[in-house]
Order: sequence, then structure tokens, then C-alpha cells
Amino acid sequence: MKKAKVAVAFPAFLAAFLYGAGFPVCKIFMAQIDPIPLLSLVSFGEGMGFFLIRLYQRKHEEVPLEAKISRSDFPWLLSSIALGGVIAPTLVLLGLEITPAVTASLLLNFETVATVLIAALFFHEAVGGQIWSAVFLILAGSVLLSLDFTSPIGISLGAIAVLMATIFWALNRNIARNISGKDPLQIMMIRGFVAGICTLTISFLLGQRILSFWMAILAMLLGFICFGLGYVFELQSLRHLGASRTGAIVTTNPFVSVVFSLILFKEGLNWLFYLALPLILLGLILILSEKHSHSHVHEPCTHDHRHRHDDGHHFHTHKEGEIPKSGYHSHIHSHELLVHTHPHTPDIHHRHSHRDQKRKIPETQEESGSERAAEK
Repeated sequence: MKKAKVAVAFPAFLAAFLYGAGFPVCKIFMAQIDPIPLLSLVSFGEGMGFFLIRLYQRKHEEVPLEAKISRSDFPWLLSSIALGGVIAPTLVLLGLEITPAVTASLLLNFETVATVLIAALFFHEAVGGQIWSAVFLILAGSVLLSLDFTSPIGISLGAIAVLMATIFWALNRNIARNISGKDPLQIMMIRGFVAGICTLTISFLLGQRILSFWMAILAMLLGFICFGLGYVFELQSLRHLGASRTGAIVTTNPFVSVVFSLILFKEGLNWLFYLALPLILLGLILILSEKHSHSHVHEPCTHDHRHRHDDGHHFHTHKEGEIPKSGYHSHIHSHELLVHTHPHTPDIHHRHSHRDQKRKIPETQEESGSERAAEK
């Protein structure tokens, strides 16, 4: 298992941890805040928190570290907000009111499989046997965590709503991959305010209320810390790992929720937890130990995203002093045709279709990133 792969996957683990910690805490707030208004407050907390951070950054940022959202990004951004920030969570909250808890918990596990299926079938993300094995191990562990043999299982309109929510969340994750190279703080600021306004409107239409002002403030803080920062880390993971691998890691958050429920509500661990734990861990090990390498073509393109010049893909030059000490910076730049072989994941520069890559690549075109850098 390479340290670099673990470092790249670390934001996904942080997202899973923050999501998993946030869900049990939401139970405390739901005693005084109805579900949809709570969702609205969480969203407004995300938007306000990142708005304040952006104000601070503008005063202290010497060079752009992240790419700004462009006009062509807005269809992806608004689709992501609608699916993942409004429709999916609203469907889950409405579905939970008329669906047995064990049914909803089992159906929510479909998000993992749906993410990978959509990524592979519709977005042509490379998904091999090792990743599929990891997904089903994590799915099996998540299902075990959600089983409750003392509760009834039933299929209803509510159950269908929960299932549809998992599909919308999976689609959102794949759509968000297309804007993951842009400034995550700007994305979250827009997402928080837009989703907050939409869900607040829905809560008024449904007649749901907020009974405590101070609980509302705390709910906004929860939204920023657990779900806002969590989604920023998920966007960073989508940038480097793609949707399928990020989804498999992030959807282990129920395991974290079990641990936090034990701490907050003194809920005991049953024998299913100890069966699920090795399955989830084995699935994560398979993801982190994946080795994917083949000869591939980078077509000429021009785009804007955060990057460094020591990654074997960025060979343009800068004047002295233009690049900060960290090496990370952002600006519009161009890539020439490049053909080489190295281990990679479905990151920003490796979203090629494997069907297209099967064409014969002449050996004379093979060129390593280090050789191209030396020429420059």
C-alpha cells in the first residue's frame, strides 16, 4: 500500500468521519426543530461559514490557489445542488416518516452501488474487479450495521422515496466530479445558500417549524463543521480519486455513526458490528492497495485548476516569483499531446475512456513526464 495513495484518499476518510459524526448529532436537534427546517439550517450554516472564510482569504491570498467557477460550470453546479442538496435529503426525511427504520437503513446502503454503477456506465470511469470487490465488501458491512431483527421491514411509498434519494445522491457525486477541480469553498458557499433557500421554502409549504432560536444557531454550526467541511473534503477526493472510489470510502460513514451513537446515547455495540468491521476494513484496504497503470494518451486541452509542476503533467513555465512556496497555484493553462505510462487514478487528468485507450499507441510516442520536463 503506497503512502501517496493513502494521502490522496485521506480527504475521503475525513468526509466519512465528519458525516458519520454529524448524523447522530442531528437526532438531538430534531427534538426542537422539524426535519426540513433542520436541513435548511444546516445548508445556511454551510453557506455562511464558507462566505466568511472567503472574505478572509481575499484579504490574505497573494495568488489564486483554486480555480474560480466559470459560466460553463453552472449547469453541473446547479444540478448537483438540486440533486444532492435539496431533492435527495428532502426525500429521505419525508420517507423516514412513513418507513420502518430498518427498511430505510438497508435501502440507504444502495448509494454505494449506485455511485459505482453510474460512474462506470454513464461517466465511463475505470472500475476494475478489485474496486468492485471493495464496493461489495463495504456494502455487506454497511448492511450488517443497519440490520435490526426486532423491527418490521416494509416496502411503501416512503421506502421508494428513500431508494430514489440514494440514486440522486449517487448521481450528484458523479456530477460533482466534473466541478471538483474548481474552488470548493466557492462551490459550498453557493450550494449552502441556494439549498438553504429551497429547503426553507419547502418547510414553509409543509408547515414545519423551528422551536428554538439557539438550537437553530447550533444547527447552522453543525452544518458548517460536519456537512460543509465534509463535502469540501469529498470534493477534494473526487478531484483525485474519481466518483466510484470516493463514494466507496465516504459511504462507510454509518460505521462512524455507530461509534458516535455509542458515545452520545450510550447505545451498545451488538455482534453485527464486529462482523461488519472486518468487511469494511478489507474493502478499504482493497481500494488503497489498487494499482492501475497502462499506456494512455493525454489529448491537448486548456483548463484551469489547482496544480503543481512536479506531477509529470504540467510543463508550462512561469516567471520567477510567480509560484508560491507551497508550489500550488491556479490559472488557465494548456496541455500538449502526451503519451506515457504510470500508475494513476481517475483524477482530473485521467478521466479517459479505456475503450479509446485500447487503440495502438506507437512506442516512439511513449514519453515519461520527467523526460518532457527535462526538455522544457
